[in-house]
Amino acid sequence: MSPAGDQLTQPRAVHHAVCLGCGCACDDIAVHVFNDRITEARNACALGVRWFGDGVIPSAIRVNGADAALSEALATISTSIKQARQTAIYLAPEITCEAQREAIALGDLVRGVVDTISSATVLPTILASQERGRASATLGEIRNRADVVVFWGVDPNERYPRFPSRYAPEPIGLYVDGGRNGRRVIAVDVGTSRGPADADVRFAVDAQHEVTTLIAAAAMVRKPEMSFDEPLASTAALLAKELRAGRYVALVADAEQQVDAQRAEALITLTQTLNGSTRCALNMLRAGGNRSGAEAVLTAHAGYPTGVSFANGVPLYRPHDSTRSADTALVVGDASQVPADVMARFSGGPVAIIGPRASVHRPAQSQAGLSADERAAQAARAAVVTIDTGIAGIHVNGTALRMDDVPLRLRPSLHRGLDPAEVLRALRERVLQ
Repeated sequence: MSPAGDQLTQPRAVHHAVCLGCGCACDDIAVHVFNDRITEARNACALGVRWFGDGVIPSAIRVNGADAALSEALATISTSIKQARQTAIYLAPEITCEAQREAIALGDLVRGVVDTISSATVLPTILASQERGRASATLGEIRNRADVVVFWGVDPNERYPRFPSRYAPEPIGLYVDGGRNGRRVIAVDVGTSRGPADADVRFAVDAQHEVTTLIAAAAMVRKPEMSFDEPLASTAALLAKELRAGRYVALVADAEQQVDAQRAEALITLTQTLNGSTRCALNMLRAGGNRSGAEAVLTAHAGYPTGVSFANGVPLYRPHDSTRSADTALVVGDASQVPADVMARFSGGPVAIIGPRASVHRPAQSQAGLSADERAAQAARAAVVTIDTGIAGIHVNGTALRMDDVPLRLRPSLHRGLDPAEVLRALRERVLQ
């Protein structure tokens, strides 16, 4: 960590900064800094501007509610881990892959359990992909090749504002002349979840018929002569006809919107069926904060993307209940984004938090009825030890993954706050002593 000095009081700009406000992870942001504060995030959408904020974050270290030195806080956490029957390490958003790697290594060392926020948000999609496989693509491939883009029950302008302009349908691709004019956009409105307003074709599907419509469309893609009872027949037949006409179909859905296992499997089935006659990629939109990074790093270390127990000395996959037997918890990342029921599960024993404390920019992932500051304060009150750190991409450098698992190097705009990777490394050394 470099202290703020005279060189940071002069106007300057950090180009090609990465915004982790959503899973798009736009890497063309020019962050302007003056007097050690962010004054502008050029090219960022409204969500990105809120994510960067002014760069000012809390930097307190507390033990039992009182200010403390870092060494005392680490000693307290280390003692708690050594005395615990089992320690749960929970990977929350806003940390780098390097910090995630250190946290997972600590969990392995103490034979604890390691879980990620994905278990509470996108687990059905993960399990369906593991069981059925998934035909996916990078966002760059979709930008350059997709001539038919299907937004299934999602309008990216609401939660992923720059997806249309950076990836699809607006940009001109290597194999798609004319940009938006060269693409056919299909919106499938599922109940109250509507697709983009400017779609070329629009289908309406009742939420209760969503899975059966997906299955029927997949069947009609494979065998157009098949017939189904109304009300599915006409919608599925027209949808299948539109999909078969595409050279490269991008099927876009939101993984963060309570997708159940049946829906995820049906989306995968339709994608795989289309690959029999044309090319189709399923793009599941993800929230920000390097959530995909946690899954990738844990998979690299243990072979599983979330919910891993090291209690027996080898990784055991327990995605549904990995943390329930733990009597001590260490939350690494922005604890205010951890679901309330998960934090309540940890309340039976000592809780420590190592991570940034700033979430005002994420109303889409807010817990109902609580502001970001209230959620942060609530999480801090539940913790015996809190160590505030910098935010990945704003104060801390390292690596983060885009929603399509493409790694991006982070270029921090400010030098403020602790690096959670360094804090976790020091904690692991204390545990080893």
